[in-house]
Amino acid sequence: MSAETPAAPGQNDEHYLQVFRRNFRDWRGDRPFWAGLFIGFGGVPIAYFPYAHLQVGHLTLAMSTTAGAGSLIIGVLLVVLGISLWFQKHVRTFAGVAAILLALVSIPVANLGGFLVGFVFALIGGAMAVSWVPGEPEEGYSAQQSLDKDSAAAEPVGPEAADGAYDPNDLSGTSPSNGADGRHSAG
Repeated sequence: MSAETPAAPGQNDEHYLQVFRRNFRDWRGDRPFWAGLFIGFGGVPIAYFPYAHLQVGHLTLAMSTTAGAGSLIIGVLLVVLGISLWFQKHVRTFAGVAAILLALVSIPVANLGGFLVGFVFALIGGAMAVSWVPGEPEEGYSAQQSLDKDSAAAEPVGPEAADGAYDPNDLSGTSPSNGADGRHSAG
């Protein structure tokens, strides 16, 4: 028996789909996944409809417009912004604002923003991307609280703090707490 062999058969056997699902859930929860999905899904109809040919009986209905290239560019940019939100979560504010602006531009350029379907999805995804904030790690959060308590205990509670003379944000170097009494030395 080797060290990697489980003590009892089936003890640590986990199905690979359960492992994949758990890993995907962790990955998805660490980034603006749904915002990227909405933005990418919003770009597809914006890019597709100007090039679509719908068949209604024997009648071919072409949605081609003179701004077909513009709608293709807007749709591809929205899909790229959605994918970039998945893999580079630090660009969430830029990608969200860019998605909102591209969705607004798609109304006059790309058949009312992909018949309002792509417009609505891109607009909601952009708003979700701008409003998404990464979560605090649990270990770092407790360490940060203990640091805040230590720094609060280090502040003076004497007469300087009572009359407002102590100001930790005073960068002038003239506060009474550092012994300058408001006078500068000319050097």
